[in-house]
Amino acid sequence: MAVRSPLIGVFYEAPAPDAVPFVEVGDVVAEGQTVCIIEAMKVFNEIKAEWRGRVVAIPAENGALVQAGDPLVVLAFLSAEAPGAA
Repeated sequence: MAVRSPLIGVFYEAPAPDAVPFVEVGDVVAEGQTVCIIEAMKVFNEIKAEWRGRVVAIPAENGALVQAGDPLVVLAFLSAEAPGAA
């Protein structure tokens, strides 16, 4: 499942150009963890994961314009947490 952009803006994978990215493919993120930033009208909006999972892809390109609804970070549910898992 993808964490999608809630607004139009510029996607940033890190809090600063020389900083470590918020997440990388293979990372496990917690619900509420910041996964990226979207800059819109000079306001930096932290985008947070809505569920816990493993990062399997980051389709957005750093510094690129994204539209509302675009996938930013794709997370896979961890097996014990997948809907319908026992």
